[in-house]
Amino acid sequence: MRLGVYGGTFDPIHNAHLDIARAALAVGQLDRVLFVVAARPPHKGDGPTACAEDRLAMVETALENEPQMTASRVELDRPGPSYTVDTLRALQGMHPGAELFLIVGLDMAMDFPFWRDTRGILERARVLIVPRPGAFEIPAMLRPYATVLPFTPVDLSSTEIRDRIQNGGELGDLLPAAVLQLIRRKGIYHAAS
Repeated sequence: MRLGVYGGTFDPIHNAHLDIARAALAVGQLDRVLFVVAARPPHKGDGPTACAEDRLAMVETALENEPQMTASRVELDRPGPSYTVDTLRALQGMHPGAELFLIVGLDMAMDFPFWRDTRGILERARVLIVPRPGAFEIPAMLRPYATVLPFTPVDLSSTEIRDRIQNGGELGDLLPAAVLQLIRRKGIYHAAS
């Protein structure tokens, strides 16, 4: 099995996340993409806005009609910061024999030399890099292990979407409709209607 590992806070998950997973499925010839909902990413000091269970619920809702995509709570069930190498190790145990492909934005890949146990990561997974707006260069240590997805960079962030939700701004088709309904129904980001 060829398994994509797409981690993030998904605060909230949006359509660009789904488009990235579709590109990874095609280019990496993956059987499945796991959306690994981060509990406490070490690079985000103030943490996510929505609680972990709401973020997981939004991901599960977004993936209801995506048979090759699954939400994973592997990081939510583990205490402490969510280090990629620990997640890959856990997923190897859960999916013995699976070939892992780590899906990461180029902006995050720039910091790869500073991640915990980079050698351990590269021993466990190939890397699928998502282009981001701006000028970025893949770190030399990552190049032999990486494939850049043919994906048009999107200048969209979950922060911007949260701001639009909180301020009643236009969302267009930025989110799956079912996710927006869940956000409004539960009052996530104070968006109760």
